[in-house]
Amino acid sequence: MNPEFNPLDNRLLAALPQGELRRWRTVFEPVELRLGQTLYEPGRTPPGLYFPTTAVVSVLCPTRDGDCDEVAVIGREGVVGVSLLMDGESTPGRAVVQSAGRALRLPAWAAREAFEHSAQVLHLMLRYSLALGAQVAQISVCNRRHPLEQRMRRRLLQAVDRQPGRELAMTHEQLASLLGVRRESVTTEAHKLQKAGCVQYTRGHLLVVDRAGLALHACECHAAAEAEYNRLLPSVAAPVEPAIRVARTNDGMHTANARTATPPPVYAFAD
Repeated sequence: MNPEFNPLDNRLLAALPQGELRRWRTVFEPVELRLGQTLYEPGRTPPGLYFPTTAVVSVLCPTRDGDCDEVAVIGREGVVGVSLLMDGESTPGRAVVQSAGRALRLPAWAAREAFEHSAQVLHLMLRYSLALGAQVAQISVCNRRHPLEQRMRRRLLQAVDRQPGRELAMTHEQLASLLGVRRESVTTEAHKLQKAGCVQYTRGHLLVVDRAGLALHACECHAAAEAEYNRLLPSVAAPVEPAIRVARTNDGMHTANARTATPPPVYAFAD
């Protein structure tokens, strides 16, 4: 297998028994997921399980008039298409790639076989399904109860915590669509976040330079969903990364500890 597609980069796969992971390695299909790619549609059976290693995927719930609300965000902490294991045959949601990257696809037959014959795989996937359900519920509450500033901070935290690195390929238009608001509203809030030193944004790329600052005035929703994930899957939980700031020089970007670094300069937004 291409070393760039390392199963251990996905936290669920890293928690599998080594014997099961060895068997899965023989049938894994490494895939490069494109921005905007649809992995499955409502009413259809997912073709397999997708375990992102660097990509981030949105689960969307569409309405009859064509609008879609985001109900879950899945990255290297999870798996896309888990309904495949529950004998539901189809899913009401749509899975769309929001951040291009790599993933490992496990064919449907191999996923079902492991789910039916391995108690450890069964336990892991059922507990992950509970954690995913908790995230869906928390996002639903957040979208209804909290102001845009808090919802936007929550969504950025979800994205950056589910991929390697701190840079997000995300336009104002894309973020507005995910949050169900006007682009102008997102631009206004993004300016505030940049002025506060939490992010830098230019030409559709957003860099989180102060995660702790971003989380400081966020609502409780992301933290609550993560706490439930860590409770249900303690062996899968990743250690909390220290807050970092990024200083930009003529030679490029350099990271420094948040306690000692001077605040980064503010750059003009360009979408």
